[in-house]
Amino acid sequence: MIYPYLTLNDGTEYTHSEMKADGTVLVYVETPDAEDGFHSLLCVLPKYEIKDVIGYTKDEQDKILARIKKNAHLIIKYSQIGGFQSDAATA
Repeated sequence: MIYPYLTLNDGTEYTHSEMKADGTVLVYVETPDAEDGFHSLLCVLPKYEIKDVIGYTKDEQDKILARIKKNAHLIIKYSQIGGFQSDAATA
């Protein structure tokens, strides 16, 4: 299952998987682009391994990784409970 996490003003979307049996969480990032359609990458938590990069520069990847690192504790929490909407429903 893939859960929405964050949408930025430029249309960049961050989504994440449920926590896998091995403790990993997949974070998908996608930004619309007029020329290429979309730029995208995958980040594997908790190792912060960036994979499958399409269209992002090294500087953009670094900024994305910094945002993921700031939010990793929440992404990991939400990956275990069915996304952040599930957390709001239980509050």
